[in-house]
Amino acid sequence: MLDVPLLIGGKSCPARDGRTFERCNPVTGEVVSRVAAATLEDADAAVAAAQAAFPVWAALAPNERRTRLLAAAELMQARASEFIEAAGETGAMANWYGFNVKLAAGMLREAASMTTQINGEVIPSDVPGSFAMALRQPCGVILGIAPWNAPVILATRALAMPLACGNTVVLKASELSPAVHRLIGQVLQDAGLGDGVVNVISNAPVDAPAIVERLIANPAVRRVNFTGSTHVGRIVAELAARHLKPALLELGGKAPFLVLDDADLDAAVDAAAFGAYFNQGQICMSTERLIVDSKVADAFIDKLAAKVATLRAGHPQADDSVLGSLVDASAGVRIKALIDDAVGKGARLVVGGQVDGSIMQPTLLDGVTPSMRLYREESFGPVAVLLRADGDEALLSLANDSEFGLSAAIFSRDTGRALALAQRVESGICHINGPTVHDEAQMPFGGVKSSGYGSFGGKASIEQFTQLRWITLQNGPRHYPI
Repeated sequence: MLDVPLLIGGKSCPARDGRTFERCNPVTGEVVSRVAAATLEDADAAVAAAQAAFPVWAALAPNERRTRLLAAAELMQARASEFIEAAGETGAMANWYGFNVKLAAGMLREAASMTTQINGEVIPSDVPGSFAMALRQPCGVILGIAPWNAPVILATRALAMPLACGNTVVLKASELSPAVHRLIGQVLQDAGLGDGVVNVISNAPVDAPAIVERLIANPAVRRVNFTGSTHVGRIVAELAARHLKPALLELGGKAPFLVLDDADLDAAVDAAAFGAYFNQGQICMSTERLIVDSKVADAFIDKLAAKVATLRAGHPQADDSVLGSLVDASAGVRIKALIDDAVGKGARLVVGGQVDGSIMQPTLLDGVTPSMRLYREESFGPVAVLLRADGDEALLSLANDSEFGLSAAIFSRDTGRALALAQRVESGICHINGPTVHDEAQMPFGGVKSSGYGSFGGKASIEQFTQLRWITLQNGPRHYPI
């Protein structure tokens, strides 16, 4: 079992009142981590520590910040086994956590490369003798709120570019992966960023609303970034707006996967299976809607069903497990209710659908209609539905018939045709002849509609984590009207 203290001002500490909570393995029920349950005063202390560290961190030369972030990337990869050891918190496969560490280290390296790319500009002024500049400067304390499903990637993303831009950070850990999020903070601390530059707060699930509101309301917190469900994202956005604080939100998705009548079906099947079922479909970019031209739909679903039948979910450490566990048994109950609703209204269960506690077998349905909950609701599980349509325009109409707009994919041998469609798909991300699940540290990552606003990733996030300021220098006399 892992003991998980708070990280405040460079020091590990218990909650002020000594309270803890436990996170259990969803498959075995064993306690994986015993975690400090922060009080409101602990939240205040974390922000105060970040505020105290800000002047020194912000004043560091950009190449010094680069050096420290690169050291953190190397240390994160060197400690990959510690992250994998904590995978029991979510029931995920070891290879998923290993991939998380690799991409997260890449995010730190990409952020390090950005420290010298935070540019301003000289703007011509109409005032004689006035030299006018637009400068990007650090904001102050950034609050990052990260989820459990890709715990190393998404918590690191919440920190990396804010730090590169000269801000200090408070990370509010997920209640479902607190040990992993706390370990990220320790890696950054051990890499020599400096006491208080990164602080990590964990809280009991029942305390989450109060802790989040307290952190956002703190005057020293200048920016908020949140990755998670659309439901909670709306709450975070409302709180941030109430306190006039910009928020970067990456929320839910129901990614469409368009298969045109000329697509390479074998390539499409491989990408669809990966996008729909990897990590049990618990990825914001997961493929949920397979929108297939009627001319090839039967052939596609037969091939995909055969593929899905080879993907077994089970205990993450079992030799024959490919997909691992859902985050908890309640997720299985919720997803099974969506499947039962669809089947009860006439959908055909092609393969899968079995649930045993937190273990759910990959599921494929055909004949889903707008009257069924699965047509619109995000399943956030190993479930994909096939939707048939005739021609590109009909496929596009189905793709855009969703409140969500994060990731999408289009398969076609005619790349010009696919690119023309991609520009009309209402999503922040669209991949041609590739899966909906794809992330790279340097790419702009964000959604539209109910999938949020703003972008993480490389240069795109500089705007999110700096303040643009107008500064003038008057050379010589200036005329005034009075």
